[in-house]
Amino acid sequence: MSSKPNIVLVHGAWGDASHWRHVIPSLHAKGYKISAVQNPLTSLPDDIERTSKLAAAQGAPTLLVGHSYGGMVITGAGHVPNVVGLVYIAAFAPEEGETPGGIFGLRAAPPGAAAIRPDDNGFLWIDQAQFHQNFCQDLDATEGLVMAVTQKPIAGRCFADKSGAPAWKVKPSWYQVSSEDRMIPPETEQWFVERMKPRKAITLPAGHASMASHPAEIVALIEEAAQAVS
Repeated sequence: MSSKPNIVLVHGAWGDASHWRHVIPSLHAKGYKISAVQNPLTSLPDDIERTSKLAAAQGAPTLLVGHSYGGMVITGAGHVPNVVGLVYIAAFAPEEGETPGGIFGLRAAPPGAAAIRPDDNGFLWIDQAQFHQNFCQDLDATEGLVMAVTQKPIAGRCFADKSGAPAWKVKPSWYQVSSEDRMIPPETEQWFVERMKPRKAITLPAGHASMASHPAEIVALIEEAAQAVS
């Protein structure tokens, strides 16, 4: 492979593809073909299917980049044949059979867990009044408000859906830890790193939405991964 890989960005829970808005322009300016999936967040299999189809549709070597719950998704969708690498941004990196709920149960719940509210339809939301301080405390208040108001809920069942065989065992991977994360414990993110042994891991003094608060560093990590698989 001599050309740059395509990049598919995969959002997590309580957000959509617009969470990548600070990363997309820089990657575009560097000459990458980018797509950002809009996952339904209705079940892990549904989200893996949506992402897998978009990755396969690229028709060329493709790098998957997943944030938060999006790490669960790329761990499954990474088996698509044209996917050549995986980048985890403050994300779950599960082993086969693991669930987000089970991983959370390994240690004390993160502070943001107390802000999660179920609705009558089986979906989970983050209390708008507590969104900024837990999901993106290192962004300004206006951006935090917009993220809170436009959040996309995730089906509660997603936290019980089991991961299949992990693509990170057979595809090269990269990882970013957020040391100030209030949604996934930073200790859990570091545990993923120690277990999966990525090509490179970086730690940023960031909240959960690191791709929004530290876009330059995230772009640099993605580009390093893209160059490595080219």
